[in-house]
Amino acid sequence: MRSLWKLATSPASLAVLSVAVVITAALVGYTYKKPTRQASLFHRLWTTDEIVLYNGTDEGTPILLGILGSVFDVTKGRSHYGPGGVTITSQGARIFLGLDFRDASRAFVSGNFTGDGLTDSLRGLSSVEMKSVVDWRGFYMRTYVFVGKLIGRYYDNSGNPTKYLKGVEAKAARGAQLLEKQKLEEDKLPSCNSKWSERDGGEVWCDSGYPRLVQRPFEIALTGRMSKRCVCFKEEELQRPGLEVYKGCDHLSKSCPV
Repeated sequence: MRSLWKLATSPASLAVLSVAVVITAALVGYTYKKPTRQASLFHRLWTTDEIVLYNGTDEGTPILLGILGSVFDVTKGRSHYGPGGVTITSQGARIFLGLDFRDASRAFVSGNFTGDGLTDSLRGLSSVEMKSVVDWRGFYMRTYVFVGKLIGRYYDNSGNPTKYLKGVEAKAARGAQLLEKQKLEEDKLPSCNSKWSERDGGEVWCDSGYPRLVQRPFEIALTGRMSKRCVCFKEEELQRPGLEVYKGCDHLSKSCPV
């Protein structure tokens, strides 16, 4: 027994015991720290009733935002997404956030982040507008932390994408293809130079050729609306059909007020 006691109380044994105590304490501490507030958010399924609670009004909880059924922790952008926060939409509108963040997919196109504008319905949007929403989702994927999926219009109770989400993504992909085709077509014709100032208004001009308005190809398919752009044409090309002279501009003027 004495030999066992001497062995247990020897310097070498005490050193091993000390190391074991330190390791055990570290493991215990790690066990208690593991289930942090942030870790509990990762890759789960959310309901609308849950996500609206994470709106930044409680500084002790994250701020969550939903777009196309994907949920992101945007807490690091609290100055933009918390109560009284201000951000700028794609249309340049200033909006105040942090009041009721559910899936606000449509608001990323409309710029209306209040009341009825906070909806996940994209009904009636063009393929370009659909593409814009999908691009916003990509921005949040790159910039913030993806924490799961929102059960509802875009994901079912098992977290599988719905037909609605697949339809949105397909329409957005068609929009991207049409935009590329439009760009290739428009690159064939030189665009006018343009400038605008509050004092002088707007002006378009051509360094070579004469400014004319032409219908943008694919625009109706892209946006559901017609729009035109300014193109410079040589004098021998001015008889082409579909060319429109700017109002108040001479037929052979190289610059026109707009």
